[in-house]
Amino acid sequence: MTGVDETLSTFSAPARVAAPDEGISDDELRLAARNHGMPLEVLAEEVTPVGLHYVLVHYDIPILDPGAWRLEVGGHVERPLVLDMATLLGRPQATATVTLECAGNGRALLRPRPVSQPWLDEAVGTARWTGTPLAPLLAEAGIRDGAVDVVFTGADHGIERGVEQDYQRALPVAEACRPDVLVAHAMNGRPLPLQHGAPARLVVPGWYGMAHVKWLTRITVLDEPFTGFQNAVAYRIAQDAGEAGEPVTRILPRALLRPPGFPDFQSRTRFVDRGVHAIEGRAWSGHAEILRVEVSTDGGSTWDDAALGPAADRYAWRRWHWTWDAATPGPHVLCARATDAAGNTQPLDQRWNRQAMANNHVQRVTVVVR
Repeated sequence: MTGVDETLSTFSAPARVAAPDEGISDDELRLAARNHGMPLEVLAEEVTPVGLHYVLVHYDIPILDPGAWRLEVGGHVERPLVLDMATLLGRPQATATVTLECAGNGRALLRPRPVSQPWLDEAVGTARWTGTPLAPLLAEAGIRDGAVDVVFTGADHGIERGVEQDYQRALPVAEACRPDVLVAHAMNGRPLPLQHGAPARLVVPGWYGMAHVKWLTRITVLDEPFTGFQNAVAYRIAQDAGEAGEPVTRILPRALLRPPGFPDFQSRTRFVDRGVHAIEGRAWSGHAEILRVEVSTDGGSTWDDAALGPAADRYAWRRWHWTWDAATPGPHVLCARATDAAGNTQPLDQRWNRQAMANNHVQRVTVVVR
């Protein structure tokens, strides 16, 4: 190891699990200050306002000049391409409403806690993304026989666990060629904001957020599996250090409820008066459409079916609602759980893994009836 490599390793924290009584670290607070979740009251909105949509930035936000920006398409292709923004905007356009969720959503609630961005339940948002479909771009470049993966490179650059890298993620060729995958340049009808990947990003409906590469600069077709850090090391479901684990891919079903009443400032405990209250929220899944949402007011011992709203775009969250007769004063623990058409249901208890990935256990909201 060179001296430079030793310096990188010294200042780049290894992946680890917090000790049983260890609090949130300064490093985790720095991450939490840079990134932000969606306030759960915004679940009332079909489309999340841009400034309230969740954000996770691995390194720094690159400040790119749209006029100088170029997107290179190359690798195992017949005809490499270079697109500027005018060319991207001149291609056929599509708009899709898509729910994005961070693969680490809920991490801070796990015990023991994997040390990283300390998400609770709020790392989610739904936006209308506009861009050009990726599949025709790849067809124009001419994917050669034997292609395996398509790698997407962002302009964000940094160090993770001692490895210096551009942020890169790959999709299997079949996933990259889906007709609904977009190279997006607009969010909710306006040009992408800096924090959401301006001037262009990838949108992969149904997949967790790590696949939606921001600040996109290169698309590279490979004739062998991609072994870059973000595919082979990060975003894996494993129990033990050193275990390869399973890759994180599509979003597991989740339901969130909009907390009723009003909160205590610090604990966020909710208060409602005794009486009838409308409880509502959203549910989504990257595997299949939402088929059922259930609600509990006793922490998950008993469940009632909620009513589902109209189906939205396939990969957008679906509204649900339920009426609660809050007749008994005192604390109640409200929960919601979703089931999709493929038979996937949220677990009541946490399913622990070392990186806290794709953990979709049910939300719990303490509400005190006055």
